[in-house]
Amino acid sequence: MFVCVQPNGQVRSDTVGPPIPGVELRIKDTGEILIKSPGLLKEYYKNAEATREVLDADGWYHTGDAGYLEKDGHLKIIDRANDVGKLADGTLFAPKYIENKLKFFPFIKEAVAFGHERGQVTAFVNIDFEAVGNWAERRGLPYAGYIDLASKPEVLNLVAECVEKVNADLAADPKLGNSQIHRFLILHKELDPDDDELTRTRKVRRRFIQEKYAILVEALYGGQPEQFIETQVKFEDGRTGKISATLPIRDAKTFAPMAAAA
Repeated sequence: MFVCVQPNGQVRSDTVGPPIPGVELRIKDTGEILIKSPGLLKEYYKNAEATREVLDADGWYHTGDAGYLEKDGHLKIIDRANDVGKLADGTLFAPKYIENKLKFFPFIKEAVAFGHERGQVTAFVNIDFEAVGNWAERRGLPYAGYIDLASKPEVLNLVAECVEKVNADLAADPKLGNSQIHRFLILHKELDPDDDELTRTRKVRRRFIQEKYAILVEALYGGQPEQFIETQVKFEDGRTGKISATLPIRDAKTFAPMAAAA
């Protein structure tokens, strides 16, 4: 069965539309979307435990997705419910939603957002070496490899422009306006499944990264302008080694959230 449909004349790229007649939606405090309708499953075949995990006693189906209903009735899905947290002020924090917005830009290959129970959002960024390398060459900007390119002030400015555009978009969202990125850094290495930073399907292992690069996370929140780090890496031939760099940390331009301005 389906839940929402984009009506004629109301098609939007950032929502899945309003619920169809006969479908009820409810949003938990955690942001999880619950559904009730005549089209729901009765139960999983010979699996009562799985049924109880998704279908509660009141007939609500727990989707595992997080989102909210906008004023016009459209449902906006922002993340998986298990990945959604809250900032210190109670604002919804959807890291994957923010990361995907950053990765929309061709210069950004990966991103990791932090902010759960913190006062503001910060982020790690991986540049796309090929795209940024081509950009640098067109401007006559020499570089000696990934680490050198990632630390260039011009590249930091380029990424800052991308972050600023993401923040402007977030500011226009009444539910997520306070989750703009306040500070960021460009990592000195690409996140890699061989280093256990990504899954084999290239999903960010956020908790592992936060622990592995705890010194960088604390530098982002501590106000430092830069931070030295040495990291062990695995090479393609199976050897291990260490790479080090002093990473510049940049403040990002933020905007007055729509909710605050209303």
